[in-house]
Amino acid sequence: MDDKIRQCIKIAKMYYEEELGQKQIADELNISRPTVSRQLQFAKDQGFVQIIIDDPFERSENLATKLQEKYGLKEVIIKEVVSDSYDVIQKAVAERAAEYLYENINDSDIVGISWGKTMYRTAKAMKQMNLSDVETVQLKGGVSYSNVKTNAHETLSLFAKSFNSIPRDLPVPVIFDSPEVKKLVSEDRHIKSILDLGTECDVAVYTVGSVRENALLFKLGFLNEEEKFKLRENAIGDICSRFFDAEGKVADAQINERTMGVTLETLKSIPKSILVAGGRHKVDAIRGALIGKIPNVLITDSETANKLL
Repeated sequence: MDDKIRQCIKIAKMYYEEELGQKQIADELNISRPTVSRQLQFAKDQGFVQIIIDDPFERSENLATKLQEKYGLKEVIIKEVVSDSYDVIQKAVAERAAEYLYENINDSDIVGISWGKTMYRTAKAMKQMNLSDVETVQLKGGVSYSNVKTNAHETLSLFAKSFNSIPRDLPVPVIFDSPEVKKLVSEDRHIKSILDLGTECDVAVYTVGSVRENALLFKLGFLNEEEKFKLRENAIGDICSRFFDAEGKVADAQINERTMGVTLETLKSIPKSILVAGGRHKVDAIRGALIGKIPNVLITDSETANKLL
């Protein structure tokens, strides 16, 4: 019996470790090919050989289910990545978001679009869709007087082109110097019509910003140094330029009053409120948004998803 087991293990090593074919093993050991086949099966039956298939799609599905249950989300879409490079992660998540939108935008939908680097990459990855009567509206002010490029108009235009619709810009700064000026501009009937359309969205697509010193929103000249310092102390991130804390609540009421665009409360009520984000430096901000129930759909990468559990 010991000789049979030794031969069985030898055959298994030759087949699985040395990657020899069954005929090669049979010729080398001077036995028949059917004997090799039987011995390989015996090795599996006895537990000498255990075959484990690491299915990344199954891993993602399990991760998605756990995140869905933990945060009460409608859907979680996870893109498998094997790199911790933010550029790789951002590109992968943006491409997956473009695929999801291609599958989920329907005729006559009102689609709200934010801006930011992730949104721009998503827009560039979008394919042309044969849709009719879709409204594509900007969710927050898109005008910046900074030299830092936001691609706000280009992002909206690319999405609108994909949806076969006309872009509805919000042609004002996203953060005003005072709430009084913001309120006055909001009452203009043209601006008000776009703001109202943003509250009626069937789908909203946005990313999350961090409160790191090099965060895009901090570079655009809307906030002074004292305000930035205060936000770094109290906020964990921003969605549509609305800063929020670790529980997803408004972090600074005064800045929030000066911000032009969709509110966090409105985003919570949109049927498909989609957060597209990934990367190590955004984990805390994504978690805060999920705790606050701002999005109901999350599109992220596998590394970020693991950190959110």
